[in-house]
Amino acid sequence: MMQPPGDDRRLPPALAELARLGFDYDGGDGIDFEPYDAFDSADETTDWFRHWTGNHELDDVPYRVFGQDGSGGLAAVWLARPGRPLAEQPVVFLGSEGESGVVAGNLSDFLWVVADGVGPLESVLYEAPEPRPDAQRSEYTALAERHATTPRRPARDIIAEARAEFPTFTEDLDELCR
Repeated sequence: MMQPPGDDRRLPPALAELARLGFDYDGGDGIDFEPYDAFDSADETTDWFRHWTGNHELDDVPYRVFGQDGSGGLAAVWLARPGRPLAEQPVVFLGSEGESGVVAGNLSDFLWVVADGVGPLESVLYEAPEPRPDAQRSEYTALAERHATTPRRPARDIIAEARAEFPTFTEDLDELCR
């Protein structure tokens, strides 16, 4: 498995803090995201991915799941860059209805996406999501300012950059499906 040795389920500090903040769905006007306080185990992730793809022969599942939307779609760190730290791996979303996409090129950029008021599901559903009007003063912005190592950019730019870096992500997933 591509999980770290010992299946370490501890979140990096920024994701742990994000989990403590939580999100308000606000009747559909907020962010539809429920962060976990730990990564799913390797076994849980493998079982879920096999069911998601319908491919029960998969063993090497390169995802660390850290949250979900209200319908059960999952946000995960994708271990796409061998040998690189977790914080340098892209963040992806795999929806309950087969939606998928790269959300951000690394955890730092993911914090800026959230600071713009855009969640993992919204980043996949909308081509160029607009920031929420209150995003500049949010607790998510403060979190990103404390933890991010990349400069702040609009969510739509971060998402577009990540998709350009990994243009075949969705197609590659589709090939795994049975």
